[in-house]
Amino acid sequence: MIFAFYILAAILIYFSYRSYRGGIEYLEYFRGELVKPPCGYMPFATVIAPCKGLDEGLSENLTALFEQDYPRYEVIFVVDNESDAAVDTIKSLPHRREAKLIVAPKATESSQKVENLREAVLRASPESKVLVFVDSDARPSKNWLRHLVAPLENEKIGAATGYRWFISKRPGFASGLRSVWNASIASSLGPNVKSNFCWGGSTAIRREVFERLDIRERWRSVVSDDFTVTRTLNEAGLSIYFVPQALTATIENCSFRELLEFTTRQMKITRVYAPRLWLVSFFGSGLFNIVFAWSLMIILSGSQNNTAGWIAAATLVLVTVFSVGKSRLRLSAVKLGLPQYKNDLDRQLWAQYTLWTAAPAIFLINCVLALFSQRIRWRGVTYEMISATQTKIRNIDRTMV
Repeated sequence: MIFAFYILAAILIYFSYRSYRGGIEYLEYFRGELVKPPCGYMPFATVIAPCKGLDEGLSENLTALFEQDYPRYEVIFVVDNESDAAVDTIKSLPHRREAKLIVAPKATESSQKVENLREAVLRASPESKVLVFVDSDARPSKNWLRHLVAPLENEKIGAATGYRWFISKRPGFASGLRSVWNASIASSLGPNVKSNFCWGGSTAIRREVFERLDIRERWRSVVSDDFTVTRTLNEAGLSIYFVPQALTATIENCSFRELLEFTTRQMKITRVYAPRLWLVSFFGSGLFNIVFAWSLMIILSGSQNNTAGWIAAATLVLVTVFSVGKSRLRLSAVKLGLPQYKNDLDRQLWAQYTLWTAAPAIFLINCVLALFSQRIRWRGVTYEMISATQTKIRNIDRTMV
């Protein structure tokens, strides 16, 4: 058995080193992208923001859409009910740009967010050359739209994407752990346009590409808008460009229950739409937890096998050094992408430097739960993901309206 431990420990150390090297590349990518000269490609764009309920800081999030340093664009807000709690907030916004508020049909075979998007794209201005999708819990910076659209000047680029970074107003264990959990996904984006993926909360795609690939129809009967777009672009041989300046802050706190609900929902969706990625997450989190627990058991048991004790200690030290180093590099990169939140990010140091030990346990729980169920609850609606192209709606919580 001890030889099995040696093998698993060596594998974990190797993966930890690879992850650390990935952190170096991530920071270098941010630095390189941020010094590029401004791009003049700024066609008329349609920004689509599906809304449901009152997100924390919703007014500030949506107001940011009207403060973009971009010459000509429109904003389309879309809800599924004219009595939705978000409607009053939308109507109270200072509409300094052309804006529309539309009501989408109730979803019958897809997630409500996807149904909202399917309706909104039909209402885009005839002038629009680029479709931009943003989540209502994301707070984009002033230059977000300009930078997100810029890569689309290259016709080999199918879409440009940013990602979220969780920031809590009141730092706490659950909120900090959610940020660390999410950070590991954020840092998987980078210079490799072939392996990047779209995040639906901050994605831009040329309208011509969207229509040519019939993405609106591909969205029929699905839960995940972004996984579907990613798969469609991959099949068409088009690249996905990650834009560091398109990182968006999601400013809210969460309880441990909300943390587990959010992370499990993400992994259940991943298992259905990207099963290989789910398997990688399952293997990686399982390996980490097994080796870490085994190493601690060897050390705490006072084993007479000195070699095993030294290897266990060396494993913990090396994995810690590489993991903390990766966390430091990743946080340094994000500070470059979100300079206006530097103070908030500095307050995350304790979480980023320590909770990497707990995040793999959450990933493992998520993956196990995803193994036994493909049912999720999202914004008051329960969905059964039959497959990546078939969805059943089980029930709707009317209190969310």
